[in-house]
Amino acid sequence: MRESKIFLTVDTVVIRVTAGKHFILLIKRKNAPFMNAWALPGGFVNENEDLEHAAIRELAEETGLEIQSATQLKAFGSPQRDPRHHTVSVAFLAFAQDDAVIFAADDAIDAKWFEIGALPTLAFDHLEIINFAMTKIPL
Repeated sequence: MRESKIFLTVDTVVIRVTAGKHFILLIKRKNAPFMNAWALPGGFVNENEDLEHAAIRELAEETGLEIQSATQLKAFGSPQRDPRHHTVSVAFLAFAQDDAVIFAADDAIDAKWFEIGALPTLAFDHLEIINFAMTKIPL
């Protein structure tokens, strides 16, 4: 029997509504792949870690934003989504207060809110994840 080489990650789409406009929280990646590219906050799930807990932990580690819960959206698992290896990401959706304080930490060199209609080029398949998340919230 062959040993599996599939890795599990989480990514969180965090929405903030300000003056009737929807903003998404992104981080600028510190490390390869996609170094210096914008991405959703997320990362690898630890052994024996609950998926929602992993999403909340990674969000806090990379942006300083602490949330109580996140809603699981869907798994994204195209074998080409990560150039390092086959990675399956479970995407989550969360909401932040208008006055939420964020800062870059851990694997992020910047953290910033972007208006949904003015997103930068994104790493991995994160635009696909955001587009799917946006179908789940009223605009």
